[in-house]
Amino acid sequence: MKKIITALIITLLLLSLPAAAAEVLDKSWEEIVNEAEGETVNFYMFGGDRRINNWVDTFVADNLKEEYNIHVHRVPMGPDDYLNKLLGEKQIGRQQGSIDLLWINGENFKVARENELLFGSFTEKLPNFNKYIDQNAEGVTHDFGYPTEGYEAPYGKAQFSFVYDSAKTEAPATFAELTAWIKDNPGKFTYAALPDFTGSAFVRHVIYNTCGGYQKFYEMQEEEFVKAIQPAVDYLKEIEPYLWREGESYPATQAQLDNLYADGEVWMTMGYHPTKAAGEIEKGNFPASSRSFVIEEGTISNTHFLAVPFNAPQPEAALVAANFLLSFEAQYNKMIPANWGDFTVLDFDKLSEQERRKFENIDLGEATVPLAELEAHRVPEIPAKWVPMIEEVWSAEVAR
Repeated sequence: MKKIITALIITLLLLSLPAAAAEVLDKSWEEIVNEAEGETVNFYMFGGDRRINNWVDTFVADNLKEEYNIHVHRVPMGPDDYLNKLLGEKQIGRQQGSIDLLWINGENFKVARENELLFGSFTEKLPNFNKYIDQNAEGVTHDFGYPTEGYEAPYGKAQFSFVYDSAKTEAPATFAELTAWIKDNPGKFTYAALPDFTGSAFVRHVIYNTCGGYQKFYEMQEEEFVKAIQPAVDYLKEIEPYLWREGESYPATQAQLDNLYADGEVWMTMGYHPTKAAGEIEKGNFPASSRSFVIEEGTISNTHFLAVPFNAPQPEAALVAANFLLSFEAQYNKMIPANWGDFTVLDFDKLSEQERRKFENIDLGEATVPLAELEAHRVPEIPAKWVPMIEEVWSAEVAR
């Protein structure tokens, strides 16, 4: 009798759990769309950019409601917090969580995969992934050097660029000239304290330009790494006295650095979106004389992604939302600087002539580095496994 009762309880528990990834992915796309109707997608994402938040809350939410009767609930939460949440749910065996869709990349994706926090390999199920994406592109198959294996769908492309006030100064052309500029203009440059995403990216540029490029870090062993980046640590200490507040403190976030720039306290800022200056000028936040530049040695470019957690309560709705975000309409609208200015992940060879023309005719603004120049100066990200170590070394040896 006890065995029968136990079996019944287990059966009831299994019936109450959301469908396993294999079951969901075994459905036709039409079935997935039908089951997503009327559901709510809880979209967990970085919430520190009002322009991005507004795009999700209006364009994305309005279109998903109109086309699929899917509601979008944007939850502003960074990767550290939502990964801790998922790890906790994994440990206690919570099979139905509260997160449907994640904005993720880099070391955070690596942590999620290695801890089995993601739903499954879903990208080939998305019609727009098959229609528009170059599935062999490095920026699709790998994320900070880590294989994606279909567990995340490309969302947008970013490339680091600097922003300066052309009414006050000229742009340096090389890393050496940037170093000289920092020293010649004491107090007018700084970067956000790590682990801020953009501040960390600036430090990775320093590593590339003081430690002999980026290629060797793909083959390096862990015990070699800290020693290998010592020239970068020395460089960061060297420029510290010339930074804002003589390097005694750093802006806690990129948003704080942007505010310092907008107020004229510093003459440079930086960002991962090349259209950032154009968008901030249009909003009235940055001076109209703001311009962007990249250094001759190149700036880091990467792809950011969407993923579905292992215990997503509405996986079908999450897949429909991810597919919509890969549509021509969403990718085109997202690239307009006033909306977001995020570069598209769509393969231009797979677009119609009319679609290509629409992308080419987007006015990226006078403040934006031309696309051809950006492409010519792209360098890849460092492997994801090194990012936490860089942040640890910076905190111990630079920020102390």
